[in-house]
Amino acid sequence: MKKITFILLAIIITACGSGNVEKLISNGNYDAAINKSISKLRTNKNAKGKQEYVYLLQEAYAKANERDLTQITRLLKEANASNFESVYNLYLNLQSRQDKVRQILPLKLLKEGQEAVFAMKDYTDEIISSKNGLSSYLYANSVKLLESSNKIDIRQAYDDLLYLDKLNPNFSDVRKKIDEAQFKGTDFVFVSTKNETNTVIPVRLQDDLLNFGTFGLNDKWTVYHNKKQKNINYDFGMLVNFRQINISPEQIKEKEFIKEKQVKDGLKNLVDNNGNVVKDSLGKVIKVDNFKTIRVNIYEFRQFKTVQVTAKVDYVDYRTNQLIESFPLASEFVFENIYSTFNGDKNACEPEYYEYFDRRAVAFPSNEQMIFDSGEDLKNKLKTIITGNKFRR
Repeated sequence: MKKITFILLAIIITACGSGNVEKLISNGNYDAAINKSISKLRTNKNAKGKQEYVYLLQEAYAKANERDLTQITRLLKEANASNFESVYNLYLNLQSRQDKVRQILPLKLLKEGQEAVFAMKDYTDEIISSKNGLSSYLYANSVKLLESSNKIDIRQAYDDLLYLDKLNPNFSDVRKKIDEAQFKGTDFVFVSTKNETNTVIPVRLQDDLLNFGTFGLNDKWTVYHNKKQKNINYDFGMLVNFRQINISPEQIKEKEFIKEKQVKDGLKNLVDNNGNVVKDSLGKVIKVDNFKTIRVNIYEFRQFKTVQVTAKVDYVDYRTNQLIESFPLASEFVFENIYSTFNGDKNACEPEYYEYFDRRAVAFPSNEQMIFDSGEDLKNKLKTIITGNKFRR
């Protein structure tokens, strides 16, 4: 009984599997049907229970080839050079499909007592011919696109030339054309600063702010320059316009406070509420921790100075001399030095505070240094603006 049940289950599973393949064929998914049939035939391919997959593989294979060959005939009759890529890929599909089927041949048709037949052909000549036609088309079309004033067209030429170089290495001067497309398709951005404040901005801050080599912002199609270079027509400009710089006066704030703490100071006799010494069961006096209060007077000094820098970043299209967009840019840098002196027992305060006792007053940074010190934050915010707002969208 168990054996019969197992056989019935196997028949049901096989029927369901072949039904899935039949559905793929009826929907025109011939290559999916071929892959599934081949997967089923990799083991025990000549078993009786696998026969359905052999017939289905024959059907799917024949229909797939017929469809591809019909499409190739139609594309070639159109005599359109842009069809070469489709023709080339269809020939590759034909070759790949029959190579896949050839791996599991021979397959037997048990009822007919013969081997299943799968039409095979060497498509080498057709593949080479269509590849050469595609290569010539890609090259000619890319050369044409390189003459365009539209950089998007030029970038398409770049992609096509890369594909051509992979498809047919060393074809004509394709490597040279790739370099040409890379240059012509690149947006060059000139970055500069302008000072509208009444404060002198350190030259080293401007140089550091415009040192885009440290930003890591150059990408495949965008290059930033802070100095104009010969033989380059700049597409866009980015102006960092300093609008206001506010520097606070140098301030020293003083504060005095007291800290107290109870600390252990040896042992003392334990006494009851009446002042009598307490003893244990053996008559010995019970000792307990003795605590005392320690105190410290702390005199804290806080040196403080701030600078606030506000600017705006203008994106300009040099081709039209139009402002594309403006973005606010602001930064604040705070100089602060805290130091303290004390009178009393410093152990009364937290150990984390001890470091302030080791500090001393320092010279306030100059206004120029304060402005320069705000530069790192300005650079990070400028980078955020650039990475989040491309010139060409």
